[in-house]
Amino acid sequence: MASHRRPKQPSRARVTVLTTAAAAAVALTSQAANAAPSEKPSKDEVKAKVDKLYEEVERATDKANGAQEKQEKLEKEISTIQDNVARGQEDLNELREGIGLAASAQYRSGGIDSSIQLFLSADPDDYLDKAATLDQLTGQQVESLKKIQEKQRTLAQQRQEASEKLEDLADTRETLTKKKKEVQSKLAAAQKLLNSLTAEEKAALDEQETRASRDAGDRVDLGNEAPASDRGAAALAAADTQLGKPYVSGGSGPNSYDCSGLTQWAYAQAGVSITRTTYTQANDGTRIGRDQLMPGDLVFFNDLGHVGLYAGNDTIIHAPYPGKVVRYESMSTIGTFQFGVRI
Repeated sequence: MASHRRPKQPSRARVTVLTTAAAAAVALTSQAANAAPSEKPSKDEVKAKVDKLYEEVERATDKANGAQEKQEKLEKEISTIQDNVARGQEDLNELREGIGLAASAQYRSGGIDSSIQLFLSADPDDYLDKAATLDQLTGQQVESLKKIQEKQRTLAQQRQEASEKLEDLADTRETLTKKKKEVQSKLAAAQKLLNSLTAEEKAALDEQETRASRDAGDRVDLGNEAPASDRGAAALAAADTQLGKPYVSGGSGPNSYDCSGLTQWAYAQAGVSITRTTYTQANDGTRIGRDQLMPGDLVFFNDLGHVGLYAGNDTIIHAPYPGKVVRYESMSTIGTFQFGVRI
């Protein structure tokens, strides 16, 4: 006999849940439809974000410069060690050959017994510890064995040093690659923000920058402040000849510069060697406050994110950031002053 049961009805609780979910979905859809599109950032907001990215670019560039400098130093050191090892191995081979020939001659003349094998050993340490054997050797032979022993120890140390430096070099190259990628990523992000501006907004930003900076075609009032030193004056004069040269991350002259590349180049023209990066140049001289600045002093901004040369009258000459050129600029427009350094 067929069953005629009525289909089971959904529980009231399930109906309530479904109804509530449906209502929520409708409400969200309605809100999404009526929501205003996300607001485009203003010109000033874009500038603030771009300025922040450029600060980060300079820090990443400095780290890349430091890694590059370390890489070059390690490569030179490794090359020197490897040359020393090669020469040391040649010396060792000559010592072994010399003592082997001497021992063979003595053996043929009956001067010593089959201990001639001692001379040809690759491990003289073992034999030198056997005092009885030494009685069969001449003083010259003992001295030669000691030289071989010392040469082997030196070569082992040099090979170990080279191995450690090669590992350090591999790590340094990896750091350099990462920092270069970071620089490119941040530059791309900054460019994307700038591309979001209208032509009018870009023109307004350019005008704002023009008011803050002075390029090679402008007259700059630097006052008549005395330079910090003859070398400071010479560095400042050298930097002045580079006005209009483009900022390029990693640039150290003479065709392009980043901020610390310009200061290093300028002081090199004055006959003074300073380090390559902003965070090391901060320790290259005596730190001074803003009220002590004199033309030729290094000036640091934004947590060691930027460096320039003080030129007088609250103005510096510097390589500002990507897309710009070496120029004079008021310190008040650059960022947070940290300290000066007198070289």
